[in-house]
Amino acid sequence: MSTYVYGITAVTHPSLPEGMGGVGDPSRPVRILRQGELAAVVSDAPDGLRPKRRELLAHQNVLSEIGAAGCVLPMRFGSVAPDDDSVTGVLAERADHYLERLRALDGRVEYNIKANHVEDAVLHHVMAGNPEIRALAEANRQSGGGSYEDKIRLGEMVAAAVKDKESEDGPALERALEGVADAVSVGPESTGWLANVSYLVKRESAEDFLAAVERVRADMPHLEVRLNGPLPPYSFVEPGPAGPAGPAEPAGTAAAGADTEAG
Repeated sequence: MSTYVYGITAVTHPSLPEGMGGVGDPSRPVRILRQGELAAVVSDAPDGLRPKRRELLAHQNVLSEIGAAGCVLPMRFGSVAPDDDSVTGVLAERADHYLERLRALDGRVEYNIKANHVEDAVLHHVMAGNPEIRALAEANRQSGGGSYEDKIRLGEMVAAAVKDKESEDGPALERALEGVADAVSVGPESTGWLANVSYLVKRESAEDFLAAVERVRADMPHLEVRLNGPLPPYSFVEPGPAGPAGPAEPAGTAAAGADTEAG
């Protein structure tokens, strides 16, 4: 039976959730593998596992249970090792790396921010800030809608202005929040969002971070800002040497797939 790995913690972690349900249908019981100063939270790996919402949530729920009581290095969804000995072997081989990451991430959680334009609001914003677009729109209105060429020209001008606004608003949002975070990880650009950014935040500073998010929403009302967290630090687990039980990839798939908003 292959072994499904949820995350890695210190062996002294105060609340390792042995016996709770994990992935699979029926859920596979979670158990703990210990090796030196480290522990891996695992279960038997079910056959034919797919990244369906139920399974993504089960993966995330195990990590949330562990992370509520102490630091965990989260694995990406679908991390499977050939057997328990392979997992403990990796823990022994990479002990220095995992222990350093546990120390660096202790007392910290991840918040993921995704943002997009509110269509009507950003069009109003673009029109208000661009005299040339306003003038052409008014000329078209007065002439009964304008010629085909003028309509095309207006549409192209608006589209270009909105694109320029996207390139401004993404970095502006990132800058507005980075001062209240310990670290920032920018997600891939091909997500369909103008901003997809993860922030590493001290648990004790979480209220300050959440207040900063509300200020961004007030200052940039033409943005839809989605907040997901607190999460285990998926995006800040730097990969160690390659292998079957390496830590989570940046912007972990469990966090993205089981989107549980906090605002």
